[in-house]
Amino acid sequence: MEPSSLLTTVQDNLLAVARSVAPLDVAAAILAIWALRGAFGTARRSLKTTKLRGPPRTNLVYGAAKQILESLDAGAIYEAWAKEYGVVYEVPTTLGGKKIMLTDPKALAHFYSRETWTYVHTESARFFLQRIFGRGILWSQGEDHRRQRKSLNPAFSQAAIRNLAPIFYSSAHKTKFAWEAMIDANGGDSVVIEVQNWMNHISLDSIGLAGFSHDFGSLDGKPASITKIFDTFGSSPSRSAVNAAVLLLAQVFPLLEYVPTPRTKLLREMQEIMEDISKELLARTKKEKEEGVLDGKEDKSVIGVLVKANDADSSIHLTHEEVLAQLRMKQHLSPSRGTLLELARSPDIQSKLRQELLAFGEEPTYDQQQHSLPYLDAVLHETLRVHPAVTDLIPWDHLFRRRRTTLSLSRSPIVTQSGESVNCISVARGTLIGIPISCINRSTEIWGADAKVFRPERWLEEGGIPRKAQDIQAYRHLLTFVDGPRTCLGKGFAMAEFKAVISVLVRNFVFEMRDGPNTRVELGRGMLPRPRIVGEEGTDVPLRVRRYEG
Repeated sequence: MEPSSLLTTVQDNLLAVARSVAPLDVAAAILAIWALRGAFGTARRSLKTTKLRGPPRTNLVYGAAKQILESLDAGAIYEAWAKEYGVVYEVPTTLGGKKIMLTDPKALAHFYSRETWTYVHTESARFFLQRIFGRGILWSQGEDHRRQRKSLNPAFSQAAIRNLAPIFYSSAHKTKFAWEAMIDANGGDSVVIEVQNWMNHISLDSIGLAGFSHDFGSLDGKPASITKIFDTFGSSPSRSAVNAAVLLLAQVFPLLEYVPTPRTKLLREMQEIMEDISKELLARTKKEKEEGVLDGKEDKSVIGVLVKANDADSSIHLTHEEVLAQLRMKQHLSPSRGTLLELARSPDIQSKLRQELLAFGEEPTYDQQQHSLPYLDAVLHETLRVHPAVTDLIPWDHLFRRRRTTLSLSRSPIVTQSGESVNCISVARGTLIGIPISCINRSTEIWGADAKVFRPERWLEEGGIPRKAQDIQAYRHLLTFVDGPRTCLGKGFAMAEFKAVISVLVRNFVFEMRDGPNTRVELGRGMLPRPRIVGEEGTDVPLRVRRYEG
């Protein structure tokens, strides 16, 4: 047979085979290859990683991930597992995967010191972060992360935040005037106010003005798409079975994030709105700079710093996409939502805080907030401990990407599957690592028997912070702002806003539980977990608010 005829015959046979293969067969083959690859990788890691104890695989498809997702208090589950299996343990995840959970201080210090280089976001985590925030500092890793963080540092320096204090007070006083009008309209005694959304609006307006010189006007009742999105984050409907399945499977197949569910539709709508706002703000600022409006002025706002970093001759040059990503991320900064609820539940704490603020007299400056109001500071840090904004349900999982490492432990030895007691563990490349933040912040093993109680005095008493808690090397021994290279840049911003808002509201109002002191509180599930009154929709926190009469 001639070579040309042989080639033609081979081509015809290949085409015949291709035509006979259905798309479903191709999909099945791809899935089989993926399964074999995953099984091989899992087996390889198992041989090189210390075999740790952990909870059983309660669900064939989802492992223990579904149990965590459906729980109203994931931190309590992680804490129970830590007590049973030790400070480092293994949790079964979706489609046969496994994840090592770290609660040991020395292991945590090792992890956070090497984050963005040695421990990196999983592909599913990066996919999620890119969809919501773009390719900004949360998404970036390694050298990209270092460069972006360097570009943002000036906007969140202590000097920059000091200059923003009047904006925080302005938002607080707008809220004060609005609440006084509501009380007057209700007969002058008191009124029930859903405080959760008001806290959202305070944060949104403060971030708009302080970061971008843009007034969203949410406290003035101006209709805005971004205000609706922020409110929806707390009041979105209960998670459906489809929502849960997509969320869990997307940790293995990130493209499932594109499946249209109520959750993904809300995230897409939020992304589009924030991108439109970010582009408008960036274009306006660049135009002002080109027209000379900013000449001679040192603009240290977030947007000013980003425009400077975007100059072609800047050593910390950001791409246009990275600039937009930073703007979208900053619109998510907010103080903790649980403070007013905790004060309403604990009248003695509320009264003690009010007495300190009234005794101080004038409205405290930024520097006085930091050094002259110890009980306000204690209330802030107890709120950060009990109500961390970063939850265990957001996909922050990391992959270890070096060949192999050894994690030393600072506490008692842990017992492996074989019954051996060890003070360190081996971790193979590709191992999934998780940090249960809410568990560590509220663990009775770390914080003592009253760890679940909101008690600001622990921050003021000698010996109030247990030795085990002091071993946590993060800010004030809390993982609320995480640690290491990924320590939240906006923590100073959030805390300054918190102190300004709480000082104004507590000086002027008394907060009570609407249905009396025995009202039950639980962790509500909107897009993000937040405390709520049992029986309320979403994460609503209706409190009875009275003027403080002295």
